[in-house]
Amino acid sequence: MDEKITSRDNARIKYACRLSASAAFRRSEGRFFAEGRKLCPELAKGAELEILFYTAAAAEKCPELFGLSGQHYLVEDHVADKLAGVPAHQGVFGVFRTPVHTLDEVKAGGRYLALESVQDPGNVGTLLRSAAAFGFDGVILSEGCASPYAPKTLRASMGAAVQLPVIEAGEMPPVIAQLRAKGVECLAAALYHSQPLGAAQTAGPGGVCVVIGSEGQGLTEATIAACDRTVRIPMTDRVESLNAGIAGSILLWHFRGAGL
Repeated sequence: MDEKITSRDNARIKYACRLSASAAFRRSEGRFFAEGRKLCPELAKGAELEILFYTAAAAEKCPELFGLSGQHYLVEDHVADKLAGVPAHQGVFGVFRTPVHTLDEVKAGGRYLALESVQDPGNVGTLLRSAAAFGFDGVILSEGCASPYAPKTLRASMGAAVQLPVIEAGEMPPVIAQLRAKGVECLAAALYHSQPLGAAQTAGPGGVCVVIGSEGQGLTEATIAACDRTVRIPMTDRVESLNAGIAGSILLWHFRGAGL
C-alpha cells in the first residue's frame, strides 16, 4: 500500500508547492509540477514522473494511475487543497523531471516555432499545443516568455510541452542567426513591410521557423531584421490585431507538416 501523507507541512508537499510557484526553483531543480487526472498521465508519456500524489476519490475514479511510474503517495483532501492552491481540483498531482533540449537539435528541413517575449502562459500553452498538432519539430522560447512548465502553461498545452522539443534560449536575434546558418528560413510575423500569408510559400527544403512576438509589443525590430522575410495575416479593419495564440496557430496551420 502506498504511503499516506496527512500533513500539509510534509517536506514532499512543500517541495511540490515550491515547484508550482517558482520558475527559478523549477530551473534550479530540473523538475516541474502538474495537476490533473488527464494531464499527469499524458505528461508521463514524454517526461519522467518521479512523484505522484493522489486522493482516495481520484484513485477510485482512475485506477490506471497505479500503472504510472515513480513514487506514489496517497494524500488527504486538505493536503491536496494545498497542492492545488484552489479548492476545486482533480486530486492528481505529479512531480516530473524537466526534459532538456538545445539548439543543437535544430535540423535543416524541419519546422520550428520561435516565440519572443510571449508572457501570457495561456498563449504559450496554446501555441505549444498547435505546434504539436500541426507537425512542427520544436519550439524555441526567448528570455521573457512564460515558462512552458508553469501550471497555467501546462494546462493550456495539454501535455504538448513534452510531446516535442521545447528549447529555452536567450535573446532571439542570435537564435535566428543560428537557424539561418543551418539553412532554416525564418519568417517574422509582423504587420509592416510584410507580405500576406496567402502569398507566402510553404516551407522549402531548408525548413522554416515561424517567429512570433507578444500581442502587446510584437517582435523587436532587431528580430524582424534578423529574419529572412516578414509575413502577416490579412484581416478586416474590424479588429486591430489577434492575440498571439490565435495568430500563431493560423501561421502554424499554414506551414503545417506534409499530409495534414
